[in-house]
Amino acid sequence: MSNILVYALHYEGAINKNSLGAVAEGARLAKELGGEAHAILVGEGVPEDLAASLGEYGAAKVLTAEGPDGLAQPVVDAMAAAIGSGGYMYALFGGGLLGFEIGAGLAARIGAGVAMEITTVRVEGGELVAERPILGDSSISEIKYRSDVGIIIGRLNAFEITKDGAGAAPVEALSYEASSQSAQATIVTRGEQRGADVDIEGANILVAGGRGLGKAEGFDLCNDLAAAFGGSSAVAATRAVVDAGWYPYAGQIGQTGKTVAPKLYLAAGISGAIQHKVGMQASENIVAINKDANAPIFEFSDLGIVGDLNKILPKLTEAIKAKKG
Repeated sequence: MSNILVYALHYEGAINKNSLGAVAEGARLAKELGGEAHAILVGEGVPEDLAASLGEYGAAKVLTAEGPDGLAQPVVDAMAAAIGSGGYMYALFGGGLLGFEIGAGLAARIGAGVAMEITTVRVEGGELVAERPILGDSSISEIKYRSDVGIIIGRLNAFEITKDGAGAAPVEALSYEASSQSAQATIVTRGEQRGADVDIEGANILVAGGRGLGKAEGFDLCNDLAAAFGGSSAVAATRAVVDAGWYPYAGQIGQTGKTVAPKLYLAAGISGAIQHKVGMQASENIVAINKDANAPIFEFSDLGIVGDLNKILPKLTEAIKAKKG
C-alpha cells in the first residue's frame, strides 16, 4: 500500500505544530496516492487521547512506542520497526533539528533516500516528488526517490496545519527492539528554543527590525509595538543586527536563522535581501517600512510604507493602543 508514516514530536502534553502540519500534509498526499497516513509517537507513557487527537489532522492510525522522550535513536529504532513490517512507501517529518537527526539516522538504517528542507511535495505518476529551494532560494531542486522508502523532512512551517480528519484515530501500541546505542544518551535538560528567551516561531504577529533601526536601542520601538499588539506577538531581527550584537540570535530570521510564517510580519528598516526573504516569505501578510523606496522588500510585501520608521512606529503603536481602547 502507498502509506505514509509521519513522525509526531510531542512535549508536555502537546504535539509540536510542525508535526501537526506534517500529519495534515501526509494525509493529503496519502489520499492522492490511494493509501493512508499513519502517525507515530515515541515517549514514556504517551497519553492515548493525545495520540488519538491526530486523527483530526488526517491520521488514519496512530502508533505509540515506549522510549525516552526527545532522543533521536529510540525513534529511529521504532520507525525502522514500523517500516520493516511493510506497507510504507514514505516517512515524513515536519521541520526541526530533531526531525533532521531522526530522518538521517533512519535513512542510514534502512538504506533510504532522504531530502531535507523540503517546502513542497506533490504526487506525480503515483509517486511523491519533493521540492527543495537551493542557491539561496533562487532555484528549486526536484527530488524523486529510487529507494523502496523515501524520507522527506520539511522546512520549518512548510506544511499547513489543517483539520480534515474524521475525528479520533485508533491507537496501536508498537513493539520494537531497542538498539544498543539507544541507551547511550540521556537528556539532562530540555529546551524548545535556542539562545535567549525569544520565541518567534510560534508568534502570530512578528515585528522585525533591521539595520534601518540605527542602533540597538531602536528595538525599543519594535518592543513597544509588539506589546501594543499583545497576544501572540514577538520581536525578531535580521542577521546583520544580530551580528552587530543588537539582538539575540534566538530572534534571527533568515537562511542562517529561523523560518517563520506568522499571520502578520511587520518589517522595520529591513532591506529584504534574499537571505532574509527565505525565512519569512511564507508569512500571511507582510508590511514593510523603509525610507528607501527601492528596497527589495517592497517587491514581495503586501503593503509598503516609504518613510522614517522612527516617526511611523510610535504613531502606529499609539493607533493600536487607541483602537484596543
